[in-house]
Parts: sequence; structure tokens; C-alpha cells
Amino acid sequence: MSTILIIDDNEAICSALGILFSLYELESVYAHTPAAGLEVLDTRNIDLIIQDMNFSEDTTSGEEGEQLFATIRQRYPAMPIVLLTAWTHLETAVTLVKSGAADYLAKPWDDDKLLTTIRNLLELSQVRSALDYKLEEEAASRHSLNEFDLCGTVFESSAMTRLIQLAVQVADSDLPVLVTGPSGTGKEKIAEIIHANSRRTGEMVRTNAGAMPAELIEAELFGATAGAFTGAEVREGRFSKADKGTLFLDEIGNLPLSGQMKLLRVIQTGKFEKLGSSDTQTVDVRLVCATNSDLPSEISAGRFREDLFYRINVIEIKVPPLNQRAADILPLAHHFLGDGKTLSAAAESALVDYHWPGNVRELENCMQRAQLLGQQKLIEPSDLGLEIDEAMHAGRAKTELQADDIKNALARYNGVVSRAAKSLGISRQSFYRRMETHGLKN
Repeated sequence: MSTILIIDDNEAICSALGILFSLYELESVYAHTPAAGLEVLDTRNIDLIIQDMNFSEDTTSGEEGEQLFATIRQRYPAMPIVLLTAWTHLETAVTLVKSGAADYLAKPWDDDKLLTTIRNLLELSQVRSALDYKLEEEAASRHSLNEFDLCGTVFESSAMTRLIQLAVQVADSDLPVLVTGPSGTGKEKIAEIIHANSRRTGEMVRTNAGAMPAELIEAELFGATAGAFTGAEVREGRFSKADKGTLFLDEIGNLPLSGQMKLLRVIQTGKFEKLGSSDTQTVDVRLVCATNSDLPSEISAGRFREDLFYRINVIEIKVPPLNQRAADILPLAHHFLGDGKTLSAAAESALVDYHWPGNVRELENCMQRAQLLGQQKLIEPSDLGLEIDEAMHAGRAKTELQADDIKNALARYNGVVSRAAKSLGISRQSFYRRMETHGLKN
């Protein structure tokens, strides 16, 4: 049950409000002076305040109410306050609303309007409390990652926080990891984090599996002796270089079937022979693979071996596209832009609204271009070089907003819902509905 503090020197008004609220399961607490009201706030859990503007006999200036409001706002900045005022004080009340008061009601009040106002404010307060709790939880989660080497990764979204937590959790294991996600999302960065936080003493060796010529796959992976094939020189293979370390095979989905078969054998046994040699070598390698392909579909099409898939996919880490973790867009943009130039509010809005088909890689290129070609220190949307489809982005704002979009907008505008909603191109009512949809409400 919510508790409402009524600060009014008129006992009849306190009683009338108390009776009204009791009919709707709202608890009331009374205080007849500002000092008494502040004392109640210090000793009770209060959800909302209704305060008068004058407390001394024959006083009508409203100064006492202004002073009480200022004191409460300073001590309890998130507390919703409804001003109860006579018609002669409406100008003062409007001024206080602009300073943070939730609403004002003229005496005598309308019961239905008052109850609607109270319900809306209590609901909004609950939503804000739930949001604050989630933001604190996420901040704590990000803080807990400070003890790990994150390889300079820039992120704010809850999606990336959870993903990196998983990466550092599996880092100590020697099990193979498959990092999936669209191109340009930062799959290699996840592999770096896994290696950096492992106990492996060797280096991390990077290989683009899809870029290796089919006829040289065996030599690239396992090495070759002089004369193993025409023009062959002694070559150290990737597995040998990665001994005691990590082998990162990017674009594993593009590896030809012949290479897949050879890779499967070394994963199963840890043993291989250099091309042109019969001597068997044994290595201790942690395998991390990455792909932007749908490997189950590739298996169905006969282009990827099912047995290899299950060997490399012991642990899967899915990296979402950038437009599904909007909270990361601006931190990454500022990071890539570097010193000397800043983003205007309009440029920031354009970046958040853009759909980023090229993901983080496209964002980095965009910021490098803006840094080089922007004529002023303040970067405007025209400096970004983005082809923005307004209709598409309006549709995205209305139908595809993620929880991170909502939280990022609220954080950017210090919790002011009207401004946050406007920045996303939706109404306040739609904003509240999306908060509820994403569980940002008790």
C-alpha cells in the first residue's frame, strides 16, 4: 500500500483527503506544519506528498510553500510533490512545476482528477524505482568486470555486459568457443578477451579461415617442409605458433570441406603432421572460432560438416548487432572520434537512430571520416555521411525499440520522460508502454 503525506494546516482538508484515499487503499499521514512534514519524511517511507502553499494564519503569499518545496526537493529529489493551492497562487504553482513539482491542484479540488493524478504519479514513481534498480544492477555488473582485462572494449549496454561476463567466465576453460554474430560486431574482440583472461602462456594467433586458398590450407594450419610442394619453403603452421596459446579461426563457415576434415582431426587428437613430413606433432591449443554464417543452415546445405560444428561449438557466444544494443552507440562513437572534436546533440540523435548495417566497423569508419572531413570542432549530422531513411527509422522507433534504447534515452536526458520520448520519436504514452513491455516497471 502506498503512503501519501499530506502537509496542510487545515485539519478538515487533511481529514477529507484521508477519507478519500482510504476508499482506494491509499494510506495517509498528516502534518500541519512544514517542520512536522519534514520530520515525517525523515522517519517514514513516503511515496508521494501533497502540500499546501501557506501555513501561518493570514498568510497568502505562498512563500512558506515555496520554501518547503525547495527543502523537500533538495533532500528528496525524486519525491513526487503535488501542490494544493488557492486560485491566487496558480502562477507560483506553475513556476514550481517548472522547477520539478509533479502537479498542482486548485482548491476546492476535483476528486476524480486528484485520484487520477495520484495514481499516475505513483505508477511513474514505481517505474522510475524499477528503472533505477536495473541501472544500478547493470552498473554493478560492469564494475565487477573491472578486475579483468577487457582489451579496451567500450560498452554500456546490458547485452554486452552479459556477453563479456560469459567470455571471462569461460576464459579459464580449454573448451572450444564459437563466437557468432553479424560482420563488424566485434567477434575478434571477444576472442581477445577470452585469451587475455585465460591461463594460457602462449600467444593468440589470428587466422582468417575463409581467406586461405584451398590448396594451401594444410600448409597454413600445420606447416610445411621444404619441397613439400612446388616452391615450398619451410613454413611454421598456425597450430604450432599457437602452442600453449589460443588459435582464433575467423570466418570458419567459409572454410572448404577439405580443410574442415583436416581441422576436425587435429581438434579430436591434438596431433598433426607438417605437409611433406611423417613426423607427428602434438600441440596444446585453445580453439576459438568465429562466423557470421548460419552454420546449421550450412550443414543442411552440405557445406559444413556437422561433426566439426559440434566440436567447435562446445560454448557459443552470440554477439548482437549494434542496432540491438543502442546504449553502446554513443560511447563507441565518442571513443572512435577521439580528442579535438565533439558531437552535437543532433549528430548524437542521428547516430542512435541510424540502423548500422555495418555494425561497429561501420561506426568506426563513420567517426574516422567525421574526424578527418568535419570542418568545425562540433560534428553535425551532415558531417557523418549517413544515408538516413527517415521513414525506416520512424518505423524502427515505433516497433523495434529495445530496453537499452529506453534506458539510454532516459540516462541521456536525466530521467525526463518527455524529452527521452521525443528523442526516440514516440509519445510519452508509448514510451511508458515500452517501459512496461521491457519489464522496466514493478
